[in-house]
Amino acid sequence: MHIETLKVFCDLVDTGSFSVAAAQNFVTQSAVSQQIRTLETRYGRKLVERAKRRVRPTPAGEIFYDIAKDIVSKYRDLEGRLQAFANVVAGTVRVATVHSVGLYEFSDELKRYVKAYPNVNIRLEYKKSNQIYEDVLSGTLDVGVIAYPAKRPQVRLIPFREDRLVLICSPAHPFARQKSISIKKLDGQNFVGFEKDIPTHKAIERALQKHAIRVQYVAEVDNIEVIKRIVEVGTGISIAPEPAVRPEVRNKSLVAIPIVDETFVRPLGIIHKEGRHFSPAAEKFIETLTPVEGA
Repeated sequence: MHIETLKVFCDLVDTGSFSVAAAQNFVTQSAVSQQIRTLETRYGRKLVERAKRRVRPTPAGEIFYDIAKDIVSKYRDLEGRLQAFANVVAGTVRVATVHSVGLYEFSDELKRYVKAYPNVNIRLEYKKSNQIYEDVLSGTLDVGVIAYPAKRPQVRLIPFREDRLVLICSPAHPFARQKSISIKKLDGQNFVGFEKDIPTHKAIERALQKHAIRVQYVAEVDNIEVIKRIVEVGTGISIAPEPAVRPEVRNKSLVAIPIVDETFVRPLGIIHKEGRHFSPAAEKFIETLTPVEGA
């Protein structure tokens, strides 16, 4: 049995999708299906099944996944150590972040990294923060970049940067003519927010509660792109990371207004598993995101 087959199986379970697993391994969907059938034939057990448009492991598949994931992780560690010994920067770096960070916060760093290390394949995924923590701990990811990072056991946290949150509204909204705004003006307004389990939602709610402000949620969604589209049509206002709305402000489809009586700063952090031995490619990726001051 090839390590690549185990990796394909683990990727299929992690993503729940034949097409995504195929893309991640640079093969066709039919090739993924064939490798899974080969495993099932070899062990005489059905390992995956479709449930609500998502592929899930069967009970036997869960057992197989737990062991296969450990084997794949050890193999990656072996590759990384040998590459480090040979001073080779190549291979794959698996990174996950949230939309508002990945699309707007480190695109320049990614371009610089890809240019500097053309033999490295960056696998960038967008996930919720809780899932990123889980995948970092399980070894599915090398690095996570998240907002409002929190200390957790076995997770190393590296501060990345901070960005400002601003009020956003459509150009037709009464707020659009203001240069700055008090948080008290938000009371009773129709509001478009992130889903409740997203850290940015929790931080905004804490600030609103601090000032006894109640907004009327008209939508709660899982990413910044949807929030911007809803606000653009005038359905409500929102509070969003300033870097993420620069294109719309520049194109005048949104207006961004500073909030004067509350500090809305969103910290960003890089996380990885404590004690993990990185490949040179992963080490260089983290170095690219965190350049030494004065260098």
